[in-house]
Amino acid sequence: MQKVQIPAEDMARNAEAAASYLKTLAHGGRLMILCHLSGGEKSVGELEGLLDLRQAAVSQMLARLRDEGFVSTRRDGKAIYYSLKDARTAEVIGMMYRLFCAPADTQ
Repeated sequence: MQKVQIPAEDMARNAEAAASYLKTLAHGGRLMILCHLSGGEKSVGELEGLLDLRQAAVSQMLARLRDEGFVSTRRDGKAIYYSLKDARTAEVIGMMYRLFCAPADTQ
């Protein structure tokens, strides 16, 4: 596979976007939320239980993920449900799972 050379200015802009994306991922709690959401939509309450964290902490992490465009929300009455927003994030989380979480015999 031959790589296409892109202009240095475009590469620099893309590098900054990638760095910003990775900074959001570089937090254990946010990464755990994304891992749980890779299995499907979850409510704030479900995530609290899965993470064994207080609602305020989970909500703060979800707000950052929402602001950065990693997750989308759906309201059903008083409950708010979160899901992964795009295939790119699902792909990155899947890769992280394979590299760091999958049993050694499946890698």
